[in-house]
Amino acid sequence: MKKPLNQVILLAASSNFSRQNQPSQHHLIHRLRNCKDSTSATSLHSVAIKSASLQDTFTANHLINCYVRLQNIDSAAKVFDEMPQPNVVSFTSLISGYVSTARPDTALWLFGRMLDSLVLPNEFTFATVINACSTLADLETGRKIHALIEISGVQKNLVVCSSLVDMYGKCNDVCGARRVFDLMGDGNVVSWTSMIAAYAQNGGGEESLRLFREFTRGMLERPNHFMLASVVNACASLGRLVSGKVAHGAVIRRGHELNEVIASAIVDMYAKCGCVEYSDKVFRRIPNPSVIPYTSMIVAAAKYGLGKMSIQLFEEMIDRGIRPNDVTFVGVLHACSHSGLVDEGLQYYESMHENHGISPNAKHHTCIVDMLGRTGRLNEAYKLAKSIQAEPSQEALVWGTLLSASRLHGRVDIAVDASRRLIDSNQQVSGAYVTLSNAYALSGEWETAQVLRSEMKRTGVRKEPGCSWVEIKDSNYVFYAGDVSSCARQSEVITLLRELEGKMKQRGYVGGSTCLVFIDVEEEAKEEIVGLHSERLALGFALLSIPKGVTIRIMKNLRMCNDCHEAFKLISDIVGREFIVRDVNRFHHFKGGSCTCRDFW
Repeated sequence: MKKPLNQVILLAASSNFSRQNQPSQHHLIHRLRNCKDSTSATSLHSVAIKSASLQDTFTANHLINCYVRLQNIDSAAKVFDEMPQPNVVSFTSLISGYVSTARPDTALWLFGRMLDSLVLPNEFTFATVINACSTLADLETGRKIHALIEISGVQKNLVVCSSLVDMYGKCNDVCGARRVFDLMGDGNVVSWTSMIAAYAQNGGGEESLRLFREFTRGMLERPNHFMLASVVNACASLGRLVSGKVAHGAVIRRGHELNEVIASAIVDMYAKCGCVEYSDKVFRRIPNPSVIPYTSMIVAAAKYGLGKMSIQLFEEMIDRGIRPNDVTFVGVLHACSHSGLVDEGLQYYESMHENHGISPNAKHHTCIVDMLGRTGRLNEAYKLAKSIQAEPSQEALVWGTLLSASRLHGRVDIAVDASRRLIDSNQQVSGAYVTLSNAYALSGEWETAQVLRSEMKRTGVRKEPGCSWVEIKDSNYVFYAGDVSSCARQSEVITLLRELEGKMKQRGYVGGSTCLVFIDVEEEAKEEIVGLHSERLALGFALLSIPKGVTIRIMKNLRMCNDCHEAFKLISDIVGREFIVRDVNRFHHFKGGSCTCRDFW
């Protein structure tokens, strides 16, 4: 049977401790506040026991806070359990300790115990347990605690409201976050940061930037580094290079450029805006980068298909004694996959657990399935996919990747199984139908492709429309596949695209030759379909609007099709300009008739 902590501490203490050596209670509290190591904390705990100071709740709370500050949560919990009458500070301190030591579920359990007692939570208690819900992304519990906050009358407290905004944002309930934010009045830099971050984390990049501009115009406070990091992330998600450069300038003016979190965000932002060379410059200015900026740079290089660069960065990180995490390995495996470095990728995959103690998860398995599938090793990829056990959403990543690879290599048998698994699990349904239909079409099974198309119509499944956008002078111009009516400068764009089509045909280009369509259409109709893809419309507009000598950067929400890829290569040579296209998978840098992906993507 375990002895109470008091007895353990007493046994560890010196037996000849005399009362004249005992500090006063005031002095003991002062020493607890300034305690910096566990050994000293244990000694002070012994002093408190011998002087009977722990009978005083005020002193016991300081001891709990001391242990919490030193991350010794188990000792803090034992002190708490032996308190005769813990108060709101006792509960809140220990709850905070559980949150700070990555035990949010225990924090919520203790809060439940508090509600069963006669001790009422205060605004600090509520803010802390809401943070626990944020960590767990537990929206249901968060809403229940929000209701208690309303009943308790602390719903106007800025700290509580900021925590609520953060919680709703991290639980993907942006509307809930905005409702709380709007009821706060002016708020402060923390609440504004939470709301800006909520938008940035949930695909609301435009709203995030709009709110940031509103903050800079109307608030007297300056943005902190957390807010600037969220703004940079919003620019990255949108591919807004001009706005990203403005945010980078604000970071420099505020003196935050060496902050690792912001620097990593800037590395990611420049990469996602098609400027990987800028990413590298920012990364190289970080004095002693940790795993976070290294991982950001490895992932950035991977998105460009710079597999050798990603591997060099990884090996450099290992040589410097920096331990990789699971995200680092996702970046390295992704780089190997998109660069055809299969043997190297498999070696890193095997080394994860053997050399670094990291168990591969569904994302790592997906990279390997993708790596094998791209190089035509479909049977191995299929075998691995069938062996993976994960959550439905994670399994969908694996089967979606295998489906794309099997379509690419004409393995209709594997494509059928992969698509059915996705449809039956209600994951990636529209993508599964489209890709399987394309696989049938490529193999000449037009009737089966037509049946799938009819089934999509019957069940109301719709393919996500192709959308591309280009940024010019901090304004975004959006283009949709087949939608000429909303295209800016439409007549000029169509005229230019037709002229370029003629010049490409003179060089042997056959439009629509590899286009994936649902039905067997005439060649002329195929060319028309491909010619109206969103990235072509965006390119035509950009050629008319962006001066020569300036690289054209286009963002797309779907994978770039083979025909458009071939067209962009030819057009880059015809007009003598560089294009960078970010699609859903990676970047393509077109220059002089070729692409950096080397037609491997």
